[in-house]
Amino acid sequence: MGYSLAEFLAHAIALEQEAAERYLELADMMEAHNNLETAEVFRDMARFSTMHGDEIKSRARAMELPKLLSWQYRWKTPPEVGGDDEVHYLMTPYHALRYARDNEVRGMEYYREAAANSADNEVKRLGKDFADEEAEHVVALDKWIEKTPRPSITWAEDADEAQSVD
Repeated sequence: MGYSLAEFLAHAIALEQEAAERYLELADMMEAHNNLETAEVFRDMARFSTMHGDEIKSRARAMELPKLLSWQYRWKTPPEVGGDDEVHYLMTPYHALRYARDNEVRGMEYYREAAANSADNEVKRLGKDFADEEAEHVVALDKWIEKTPRPSITWAEDADEAQSVD
């Protein structure tokens, strides 16, 4: 089932808000563990998600969007919110950037799929535009990852069992 324009924009705003909130939670968690460099990466990602959400809200300001309840969203977990198993208090900025990249790829795929499955021409256009913007974020993250030192080890359940990064 395709999205109406109002429904699509409501989902897009929620997606960006959830991503920003998740990144802020992760930043707080990293700060609590005195991992300040990684916390700053997550704060940057929260700012980017907030800016994208604000742009979408601006596009939708003349419309009345549906007030969706949590079970009415077309996802179990918002596409730009990665799983808890991908996060550890010992993660480095490199790991945080890889995590963020995976989130952006899922967001891009979500927008592409929404555009492809809608009969509404404006949803098709905006879905493509939003997917293209997420693709730009992926490229930017790829460049950031290239400049970020790759750790020689990753975290393990027990720090004594740290293993090599793939």
